[in-house]
Amino acid sequence: MNILIVEDEEQAAKKLARTLRKILPEAFFHGPLESVSATINWLNNNPPPDLIMLDIHLSDGLSFDIFEEADTKAPIIFTTAYDQYALRAFKLNSLDYLLKPVEEEAMQAALNKFELHFTLPSEKLGRDWHQIVKSDYGNPFKKRFVTKIGDRILAINTEDVRFAFSEHKAVYLHTALKKNHLIDFSLDQLEILLDPKEFFRLNRKYIARYESIEQMIGYSNSRMKVKLHGCEDEDIVLSRDRTRDFKNWLDA
Repeated sequence: MNILIVEDEEQAAKKLARTLRKILPEAFFHGPLESVSATINWLNNNPPPDLIMLDIHLSDGLSFDIFEEADTKAPIIFTTAYDQYALRAFKLNSLDYLLKPVEEEAMQAALNKFELHFTLPSEKLGRDWHQIVKSDYGNPFKKRFVTKIGDRILAINTEDVRFAFSEHKAVYLHTALKKNHLIDFSLDQLEILLDPKEFFRLNRKYIARYESIEQMIGYSNSRMKVKLHGCEDEDIVLSRDRTRDFKNWLDA
């Protein structure tokens, strides 16, 4: 089991490592990493860990910023001195939210959740987190989304959604009526909630339905550029790995 520790306070990092080693003596630990930038770099250049132990206040900002730049589905146990970020934390791949000082009993309970719900081989953990959660809890794919327009409440059927995109740390649904609607979900959450037969995660900013794809163009280094109907963004580029997965998805 591979665990990534992200903690900028030296004593807190040492205490956390001691607690984890006591509970999981055979685990392999990476870190501690002290900053948002170092964590982004690590996640983008290493195989995904099975579990991330993540502080919120880091030396160069809030750890939530990590997920704007790093694409990871590894489950997270947050460890922090602040309780006001709990809701925001659970919009990510959060398994638990522990307040400092973290007691051994609380950590044991959090790791029990991990062991209960994440029983696939270590090479599969992290990468397929959203599929495990869906399998465990039997979550149906989302049928509609609720949003507000002024004082009005609007329900949007998922079948009317053409693509979803993030912009300035907000997420919008673009519908068949060529309207953009702000929603209270992250793209990572949408990737779990939307039927993967109908929607594909193109990159960090876009999830698209097949019907929304206007054009697919070969790009440098075996990558692909995609043009979506109703989207002004001309630079939706898929990585090499995403391009391979995208072609398999199209051929399904």
